[in-house]
Formats: sequence, structure tokens, C-alpha cells
Amino acid sequence: MLREQRLGVRQFNCRFGGRKLAFAGKRASAACARQRTPQASKHPKVLYGIEQGLAQWTFWREFTRIPTLIVSFVEIDHATSLFARSVCRAIGLLSDTQRTVVVYTALDRNFSEPIFERFEAETGIKVLPKYDTESTKTVGLVNAIIAEKEHPRCDVFWNNEIVNTIRLKQRELLQRSFPDNSRLYASIFKDPDDMWHGFAARARVIIVNTNLVDPANMPESIADLGLPFFRGRAGIAKPLFGTTATHMACLFARLGDTQAQTLLKSLKSNEISFESGNKTCAVKVGQGVLAVALTDTDDAMTEIREGKPVRIIFPDQKEGEMGTLTIPNTLALIKGCPHPEEGKALIDFLLSPEIEELLSQGESSQIPLNSTYSDSHPLSPLPTRLMDVDFNHAASLFERVAAWISRVFLDK
Repeated sequence: MLREQRLGVRQFNCRFGGRKLAFAGKRASAACARQRTPQASKHPKVLYGIEQGLAQWTFWREFTRIPTLIVSFVEIDHATSLFARSVCRAIGLLSDTQRTVVVYTALDRNFSEPIFERFEAETGIKVLPKYDTESTKTVGLVNAIIAEKEHPRCDVFWNNEIVNTIRLKQRELLQRSFPDNSRLYASIFKDPDDMWHGFAARARVIIVNTNLVDPANMPESIADLGLPFFRGRAGIAKPLFGTTATHMACLFARLGDTQAQTLLKSLKSNEISFESGNKTCAVKVGQGVLAVALTDTDDAMTEIREGKPVRIIFPDQKEGEMGTLTIPNTLALIKGCPHPEEGKALIDFLLSPEIEELLSQGESSQIPLNSTYSDSHPLSPLPTRLMDVDFNHAASLFERVAAWISRVFLDK
């Protein structure tokens, strides 16, 4: 029995497997989701709360023969995190010998979860993932890591882009990981100080509904979305989050302020539609709600696989044009993280050629960057002219560009 007098908080009850348990806690709320196995009826959904919930704790369980609790910490203070783990161990949901690694990942859950399961099977290390949301994407996870810097809970940051990872390095929130598999990647895709490692890239592309756009009006450049033919018929994800925010910073780094602002103002004056995310952009083009949109290759490929009347265009491939922006996923070990060895093991695992192969041939159609890859890719032929951009410069511009976009491009 926990002594509420020592904790200075109220006591509350919950039921788990028919057993009545007494808990005490500080500034949190939590929920335990339903089991996903035939034995679910034996353990009904558990809901319990602690007074003064300044944040939320999300629990869910994956069951094999022995129940295992997977914990995702969401905006919860360090003291409560330690307390909750102690409670879980006390009731037999977490083992003192269970090795774990906490991952904040911006890669969509349906793409990353099977890879985490494979890592668990091969290493015995339990992955505790925290995913982003479609609306805030990478920025939400980055802000969480910054907020937790005094008491880090994240071990590995799996970012689906690069600029915000570099921003964390600039804030001195990363540490070296020295993965063996980094030797397979060109220097452009890894930090010279070994603070982050890039792999499995996506390209920023134009997705076009071929029923709405005839060959004569097929766009070839991002600037073409500002043409009269596409007035009110083009879309872009809200450019303050995710790869779209990275794209904006890279445009300013590559073109300079004046040219980048002119380009974006032309899109705005052409009544471009601002959507909640890249997936929404791709879906609306597939549905015929929009004629064209900027999106990522993984979202565009989903529409192609579903048989929608769309095609992918790698923009700005002509001589003298800026080329197509290719954005790698990045992996980083958080400074002062609670499970550094497990984090290093996961990073090296994710950098393996086998994982890049899975990501390239799977639904996300990521573009492998390791030197051993030689197979054909679902997106072939891949662009020959890539945007030459200094990602470190783009990262240094990120906040200033976001402020301009919010003030001028979005009229906030």
C-alpha cells in the first residue's frame, strides 16, 4: 500500500483484472486502452485519474502470453514519470529487467510500428514510442524535447525531416551515438560531429489529378502553381509544420529572401488552398477536390496504389532551375537520455540496409541513401537534379521564415 501521507496527494482507486488497487500520484491523468487480443474481455478498459492533471499519460498494452504495458509519456513531469514506473512495476506490468527505449517519432505510425516490432523481436528491447500529430507534426515533438531538457524522457528522436533535428543540435540537446552502420552513408547525410544521421529520404513533389489537368498544362515547377490555370485549384500543407515547414526554410536558404518571398506571394495571390497536412493534400488531389498540390512522395504513392487518377512530378528539373528537394529521415540520441545504450542499438538498427529496403519497398516508398542499395525503386526514374541546399543554414533561418510565413503568407 502506498502511503499518501508521504506523497502529499489524494488517493484513488481503480480496477485491473478484477483486483482493486490503491494509487497516489501528482499532476497527471491517464488511461489504459482496451486489449487487442481475444483475452480482452478478461481485462476491461481501465480509466483512472490523478488530481490537478496538467498533462496526460497514455497507456496501452500489447499482449502475447504475458501482458506487457507500453507507456508513452506525454507532457508529464519527471517526478510523476518515476512514480508511474514504480507503480507499474509494483503491480507487475513492468519488469525491472525489461530493457526499454523511448522513441519520439515523426514518421507515420503505420510505417514505423512494424519496424519497432522487428527491433523488439531481434533485440528483446521494448520500444516505447511517442508519435506526432498530423497538425503539429515534427514541431510538436521538437518542442517537447526542448521542454524536457532538464529531465529528458526521449532516448531517440526519429525525425521524418532534417532541419528541426539540426535545430536541436544547435540548442546542444543531442549527443554522439557512433552507429556502426553510419559508414554506409555519404557525409552529406550525417552530421560531422556525429550528432545526427540521415537515411531513407522523401522528395517534395507535385501531385497532379490527370483527369483535371491536361498534358499541355502539366506543371513542371513549383512556380507553375501560381499560373492562372491553377487559380483556386492548388493546395499546400500549412507551412509551419513537418516537411512543408522544412521546405519553406530550404527555399529561403536556396533562393534568398527576396526570391523566396516573391515565389510564395505568387502562390498566395493565386488563391492556393492551405490544408491540414501533406496527406490531406494528396487525398484531395486524388478525389478531384484539388487539381494539384505540393506533398511528399509517401503520401503521393498512397494515392497511386489506391488507383486514383494521379501522377507524381519531380519539380524544377530543367537546366538553371533549383531542383527537387529531397529530405532524409534523421536519427539522433538525446543528451542525458535515460537509456543511451538501448538508444544507440536502435539507431544502428534503423541505419541498416535491411530497414531502408523495407521502407523503400513498403507503402512509404522511402528513397534509400545507403551505398549498398542497387535495386529499382517504386518511384523510378528518380529526379536527376536535386536542390543544392545548406540544411544548417536552413535550420538557422527556420524561426525567422516561420514568422514571415505566419505574418504574410498566412495573414495571421
